[in-house]
Formats: sequence, C-alpha cells, structure tokens
Amino acid sequence: MRKPKGIRMVSALCLGCFIVVIFYFNSSLRPEHLSERSSGQKTRRSPLQSLYEGEQGESAVSAVHQGRRELLEEACRSYTRKRRVLVPEDLKHIIVDDQHGLLYCYVPKVACTNWKRVLMVLTGVSGDHKDPLAIPANEAHVPGNLRTLSEYSTPQINQRLRSYLKFIFVREPFERLVSAYRNKFTRSYNTAFHKRYGTKIVRRHRPDPRPEALEKGDDVSFEEFVYYLVDPATQREEPFNEHWERVHSLCHPCLIHYDVVGKYETLEQDSRYVLQLAGADQQVRFPASSKSTRTTGDMAADFFQNISPFYQKKLYNLYRMDFLLFNYSVPAYLKFR
Repeated sequence: MRKPKGIRMVSALCLGCFIVVIFYFNSSLRPEHLSERSSGQKTRRSPLQSLYEGEQGESAVSAVHQGRRELLEEACRSYTRKRRVLVPEDLKHIIVDDQHGLLYCYVPKVACTNWKRVLMVLTGVSGDHKDPLAIPANEAHVPGNLRTLSEYSTPQINQRLRSYLKFIFVREPFERLVSAYRNKFTRSYNTAFHKRYGTKIVRRHRPDPRPEALEKGDDVSFEEFVYYLVDPATQREEPFNEHWERVHSLCHPCLIHYDVVGKYETLEQDSRYVLQLAGADQQVRFPASSKSTRTTGDMAADFFQNISPFYQKKLYNLYRMDFLLFNYSVPAYLKFR
C-alpha cells in the first residue's frame, strides 16, 4: 500500500536525521519568560523578565533598545524574501551562559574578546580571575572554554532560544572591516593570517608579485583586500573568515529574535545594560576600551580614498544587509552615489 505523500516526506526527513533542524522562528511574539529557582533559594527574575516586565523599565536606555528591536524586525520584514529554519551550523557563534540565562552571538571586531572574558567570569571558567582583563586575550578564544548553542540537543536549543536573553553587539560595517584589515594584515605578529590569506590575495590580485610576497603574504594592501572580498571566486571556494564575514551571516538576526542589539558606538552603556538585566552588574564590570587604537570613521574614510567608486559600490552591496538591518547610513565618504 502506497503511503500518503505527507508520511513519505516525514520518513525522508527522519532518514536524514544527521541534519538537525531547529524549528525556531523570529516572530513579534514575546519570548517565553522563565523565573529561575533552585532548592532552598529565593526565586529570581530571569533577564527576559527584567527586560520585558519593566524592572529596567521606563529608562531612556530601555527605550533605545526597544527602538532598535523594532527597527531590526521591520528591516527583516522589508528585506528578507523568505524564511528558513535554523540548523546547528547557524548557532556556532552563540555562546551560552546557563547560570544567568544569556545567549550572546559574538561578532569579531566588535569587542568580542572582552565579552568572552566577561562570560568566562560569569560562568566560572576563569577560575580565580574576577577581573576580565586579567584573562589573557588568547585564552578568551580557546575553543571549549565557553559552550556554544550548537553543542546542545534540539530540545535544549529550543528551550534556551525561548527563555534566555539573546543579545548581540554590532558595529558600522566598514569601520569593522577596516579594523579587521588593520589587525590581520598590518600587524607583523599575525603570520598565520598572512600565510593563510595574504599569500592567496597576493597571488590572485597583484600583478607580477615578488617571490617574497608570494611566500610571506605580509604586505597586502587594503585595495587588494577589497578585490579579494568582492571576487566571486572567494566565496565559491570557502566561506568568509569570521573577522570579515557579514554580521547577518554570523548571527542570523532575521531568524533569531535578539532581545538586545548593542552597538560598538555605545559599547559601555549597552554592556552595562545587559549586565544589569542579568543581575550581574555587581559581580563583574565590562572593561573600558582603549580609544587610542580604535578604528574610527575618519580612519575608515582614509582607507577608502584609493578605492574606486566601482569597487566601493561592489563592496557596499556585499555588506548592504548589515547596513540596512542595523540602521547604519551609507558613509558620506563613498563616491559611488
């Protein structure tokens, strides 16, 4: 007897169970709020309850974040053609803090080292270190120090997506891109990046390169980096490195309902807000950033001076969704308009 079509489809999905599909959709409904309680302890409010039930309430900061959520949801409705389901690969950048009910999608070049340090303190991974800055930067990025959402079972993933506070920090896309270039291609100590990416860029995008440049890849210009990014062959070969991958591709903000969208431009204020929601602002302070080495808009403008309008337009199109989703204007220094 021939099975109905619907049953055959379900059977096929079960046969392909090596692909775990997580049915969690972005919606305008508020996420499920769970109070946290343990045996013999007083129930405490979850970060989601603090956010949506008004403990942080009528402040100007909470109004700003509500506005950012609404703008993001509107942009997703306007610019996303069709919705898909999440798979574990989409969740590798989302760090889990089960103790405080937090999910943090880390974006390289947007203070992610310091946020990982803070989460190491909050989760107890840091050992005796209570000051985030006492944790070496390289230790913050060691795989396995912090758990990611992709490591959990499907029911555990869905429960956390519904009931934990989900937050992300973003940055003006071209400032982030210039910051990634400066850090990975102009610092002598980043030999791994020079070998891995620099040699490839020189080979493909530099006429008559010197043998030394082909071997070391340590003198890539910003123009060559741009050519590499907009070259269709680049992404056909492999995904972008996370340091220059688009935020919407790393964190999927149109599939995951982020409760707090922090910005690099208001980093200290927004970080303090997240820690207050988590009830952890007395336990740890977010480190103040060094402004002396920060990539600024003026600095980004200098780097784009030698990029032709044609390539500026191609690069903008590549990062266009990040500009639109997170409400960043087209930089005034671009010449293609």
